Amino acid sequence: MSATTYENYSPGLQGVIGGITSVSKITVEESRLEYRGYNVHDLASKGSFEETAYLLLKGKLPTQAELDEFNATLDAERAIPSQVVDALRACAPGTHPMDMLKAAYSVLAGYDPEYDQEDPTDHEVNVRKAIRILAKAPAIVTAAYRVANGKDPIAPKSGLRTAANFLYMLHGEEQDEYTELVMDASLTLYAEHTFNASTFACRVTVATLSDIYSGIVTGIGTLKGPLHGGANEEAMAMLLEVGSPENAEAWIRDALATKKKIMGFGHREYKVGDGRAIYLTEVAKEIGRRKGNTKWGDIADIMEKVMREEKNIYPNVDFPAAYAYYLLGIPIELYTPIFVMARVSGWSAHAIEQLDNNRLIRPSCIYEGDLDKAYVEIQNR
Repeated sequence: MSATTYENYSPGLQGVIGGITSVSKITVEESRLEYRGYNVHDLASKGSFEETAYLLLKGKLPTQAELDEFNATLDAERAIPSQVVDALRACAPGTHPMDMLKAAYSVLAGYDPEYDQEDPTDHEVNVRKAIRILAKAPAIVTAAYRVANGKDPIAPKSGLRTAANFLYMLHGEEQDEYTELVMDASLTLYAEHTFNASTFACRVTVATLSDIYSGIVTGIGTLKGPLHGGANEEAMAMLLEVGSPENAEAWIRDALATKKKIMGFGHREYKVGDGRAIYLTEVAKEIGRRKGNTKWGDIADIMEKVMREEKNIYPNVDFPAAYAYYLLGIPIELYTPIFVMARVSGWSAHAIEQLDNNRLIRPSCIYEGDLDKAYVEIQNR
């Protein structure tokens, strides 16, 4: 039956208000994303991921002293228990990276020193848990990847921030300052995005008075789906298929003519371009210049030009993220786990907000099945 048959029904809940939040806001007409009132472009270009995470979790930008204390806490909490690594090793060969992350956080929950808190709505306890969840994310992501590829995990290095530690634990050596900057900016831009599918799922989970770790696992499971996560992976696969700037215009015009899906362009929440893509495009192209490899940026320029001219569609954040990560030597299968590494800050902020003023999330539904059917004894069916 058509969805339009029912008054007040919106398929996929599109346009339906699911709650009230002070964590972030998208202004569709301006393609503007704000975290607690701050333009994400400013946070990415002038601040750091740690400042952004502090803002999301604690509701304000930190002073230098507060940021120093926050970084020291993250530094002290980065290592993961050996039992979490054992759980990753126990995953079957070929297990999806996102399923490995779900397993890791499920096991990690029991090792949280405040696992047995009596009140799941305790704000301060939940903030402390969120900081531990955030701190351990780079170690979990890199350990899962290395274990899946027959390598031992690399322990986090004291004194390195989130982006730098991730790159160190992935590659086994520290990276240069600009490489860290690109990684840091991408984490800030991916940290939060209002009531998207994974965030809403996380809020539904904690609203039952489950716990914040369960909310994170729910978020990871939701992000695994290709209709939500994975767009940056598919965008890079597309760029690899294009192959060279010489092929780019013909490739994209053929894709438009044959109605082939073009990854990394357009977004349901933005009408005049994704504001997050602006700064990430800038640093992605600059890292290419610094590495002497402008091929991907040149392909991107051509594709963006054609899409603007033909469809008035702009790239979203996943497009520059794809070739930025590729230029940083990050395996494509890690692109969505990196999304998790950033988004645990946003998920946690929403989980805390939900629990601060909780009400069980339980929408209504429309039943279309039969009614009043007579029960038939099994021998007569």
